[in-house]
Amino acid sequence: MKNAEIISEGNNHIAIELGKIDELIDYSYMHPKRNQEVRGKVFLGEILKSSCAEISFTVIPPHTSMPFMHQHKMHEEVYIFLKGSGQFQVDHSVFDVSEGSVIRISPEGKRIYRNNSDNYLTFICIQNHINSIKNYNVEDGYLAEGEILLK
Repeated sequence: MKNAEIISEGNNHIAIELGKIDELIDYSYMHPKRNQEVRGKVFLGEILKSSCAEISFTVIPPHTSMPFMHQHKMHEEVYIFLKGSGQFQVDHSVFDVSEGSVIRISPEGKRIYRNNSDNYLTFICIQNHINSIKNYNVEDGYLAEGEILLK
């Protein structure tokens, strides 16, 4: 099992290295409710000490699917597909996904996915508490004073 490497940490940040996208299959996660190892899955929220988002990378091998449909209590999910192709179901809608596809699902949405191709399907999933964003785009940012050390 591969582990993320912390490359920098300070009072206001933590940075990690996961490795190449094609090597994400080397991670695994022990599902606490199913007591089953899930290969090709790494959750980042705890590693990053995030207070507002759970982020995971998932790699689905060819011709396999998530073994169960699920919903969430308070988190909406955004799926961002990086490589491969497959199918996704939300409630009664079934649609194709591939590199560049992005999906947002409300907590109540019943979801499941599968890789029906001959290649790995790789995506990022970001979970956030429903209705927690207060503004979009760059509205929350502002100029900060400080020494720029980048060269």
